[in-house]
Amino acid sequence: MSFKEQIDINKLPEHIAIIMDGNGRWAKNQGKFRMFGHESGVLSVKDIVEGCVDIGVKYLTVYAFSTENWNRPIEEVNALMELLISTINEQAETLNKNNVRLNAIGDIKSLPQKCIDDLANVMEVTSKNNRCTLTLALSYSAKWEILEAAKKLAQQVKDENITVDQITEEVFAAQLTTKNIPDPELMIRTSGEHRVSNFLLWQMAYTELYFTETLWPDFRREDLFEAIVDYQKRERRFGKISEQLN
Repeated sequence: MSFKEQIDINKLPEHIAIIMDGNGRWAKNQGKFRMFGHESGVLSVKDIVEGCVDIGVKYLTVYAFSTENWNRPIEEVNALMELLISTINEQAETLNKNNVRLNAIGDIKSLPQKCIDDLANVMEVTSKNNRCTLTLALSYSAKWEILEAAKKLAQQVKDENITVDQITEEVFAAQLTTKNIPDPELMIRTSGEHRVSNFLLWQMAYTELYFTETLWPDFRREDLFEAIVDYQKRERRFGKISEQLN
């Protein structure tokens, strides 16, 4: 029986987050430059999005470019930005065909203007799609996001629009870039690394973590389905005991 056949459609995670790791190592293993790995990784993104659409996952967030990635060699950063622009434009028609809405979180204004413009355009042309929302985390840092939320609330308190006592988890979460997206139930990281790397730290307080040795360019929808099957075998207690869940 395939992993897809083992999935309980009634217990799907509504939101899956993915740290796409291993492009550079995959390229090195092929005797290629790192950019070959990034380009091949785009095919994995496409297949995983289609896999989510196929089974009914409503939200998919992928860690496409972190704030720390700006510290990579300038040639690689420039090539990644060019790849981002070309991919966004090339996939617009496919996103519409699959009824997928494109979204983005992060310090978007720090991206090249061409990226900002093309991203805004594809987000607009896919804005009515409702089968799945694909969120690209671009120039993203969870620490940055939390700090920005704290600054916004501090300003509101200073302006006397709210009081300190009115700041709840819900009020704080409403200041985050993911305010219109449910927290992920499942986070997948490829390439054998076992850390969350400054990704959705607030949102992943109760997220199930799944780590695989598979490098991102080799990761396909059947690997996604395997991760979902593993997730569905877990007991999510949220601080309760097993007997309270029955």
